[in-house]
Amino acid sequence: MAFYIFGLTVFAAVAAAWAAAGRASRQRDAGSGKFHSRPLYHGLNAAIWTGIPASMFLLLWLLGSGSIVDALVVAAYPGSEALDSAGRSLLIGEIRQLAQGVSFGDPRPESLAAVEHLRSLERLAALALAAVVAALLAIGAFLALRAVEHRFRARQSVEQAVTWFMMLSSLVAILTTAGIVASLVYESLQFFALVPVTEFLFGLRWEPQIALRPDQVAGTGAFGMIPVLFGTMVISFLAMAIAVPVGILSAIYLTEYAGSRFRSVVKPALEILAGIPTVVYGFFAVLTVAPLVRDLGLALGLNAAPNSSLAAGAVMGVMIIPFVSSLTDDALAAVPVALREGSYALGATRGETIRRVLIPAALPGIVGSVLLALSRAIGETMIVVMAAGLIARMTLNPFEAVTTVTVQIVTLLTGDSEFDNPKTLAASALGLVLFIITLALNLIALRTVRKYRERY
Repeated sequence: MAFYIFGLTVFAAVAAAWAAAGRASRQRDAGSGKFHSRPLYHGLNAAIWTGIPASMFLLLWLLGSGSIVDALVVAAYPGSEALDSAGRSLLIGEIRQLAQGVSFGDPRPESLAAVEHLRSLERLAALALAAVVAALLAIGAFLALRAVEHRFRARQSVEQAVTWFMMLSSLVAILTTAGIVASLVYESLQFFALVPVTEFLFGLRWEPQIALRPDQVAGTGAFGMIPVLFGTMVISFLAMAIAVPVGILSAIYLTEYAGSRFRSVVKPALEILAGIPTVVYGFFAVLTVAPLVRDLGLALGLNAAPNSSLAAGAVMGVMIIPFVSSLTDDALAAVPVALREGSYALGATRGETIRRVLIPAALPGIVGSVLLALSRAIGETMIVVMAAGLIARMTLNPFEAVTTVTVQIVTLLTGDSEFDNPKTLAASALGLVLFIITLALNLIALRTVRKYRERY
């Protein structure tokens, strides 16, 4: 029902725009005065006045109507007053399953009556939604068509509406970020109420296996994040050691040395790597690269594990090459041609021009590409889950298995566990650590750009 109402809203907005633009054109042709705005803006203004209020009401209705209907159905169910929130959720789930024709055994008469009540309320809600949306569409179209005249500043109205929409979008982004940070901080504070901060920040043992029940025999758990963070840094360093040189050098070659035909083939082929799903990289790492790395380690006389940080880091480095290469290529291509020609006019070679002119001028873009690649490496999950392992240890041997922060977050949130359990809350603490690391990387990059960038 909501889909058809939304389609009606779109159709009404388009019809109102067409009618308003036509009316403005007829008035202008009739010589009723010099129009302030073109008919196009009158049409856009009519579409905004007609479609936006109805769409906002439809969105609010979809967000809240289900909860209201569920509350009314549960309130009318006999004996629902004695149920807690979990019992009410189970009850409404059972009623909705019955409404969909899914039942286990013979349903009770009270449940059948609740299903009929639910269906009647949903029909009433659909009729009310259609009536209110139709009224809003009619009122908006009437006001928009009535406002069409030569003195009406339709262009300013449209621009103001677009400005408000962009401000709303920015506000949503800010509130979303603030909500994520607040959630991480709140859950982390609950975790630190159970586990000391010093143990989490400076502990050298990560074993988050604790008893799920008071009568269960299990370890007390150890939540020192240093081994987990160390493994993250090791794999990220291996990935960046591959991605940064290859990405920057390939961008320099494609920009300064390669011909147009070679560039038109190689650059799209290189950027295809960014579109491959990470699970494909993970399969490639665990089935192909990890055995090769293990055979290499054994050939060198080292104790090589089936999963290793080198296999995960190498595949991850290949994955993030396009991030470095593409952004660096764009930054180098954006350097003014006059700088190149001036350098050549002074007798500099192509290599000297690249080192002393192009790279300093494109430094903000290069730093941004490296930062993006590093953030991608730190936040990668699938490759390290499949190829790096789950063992938290501090080792610089690339042939050994390590774990990362993202892997541990996935592991901690997998399975049945209470949300007030330290094992589960540790995932929020690790997420907060990742957020702080990313923020620090951004601040360092901003300071580097401000210090070394060239102004022209």
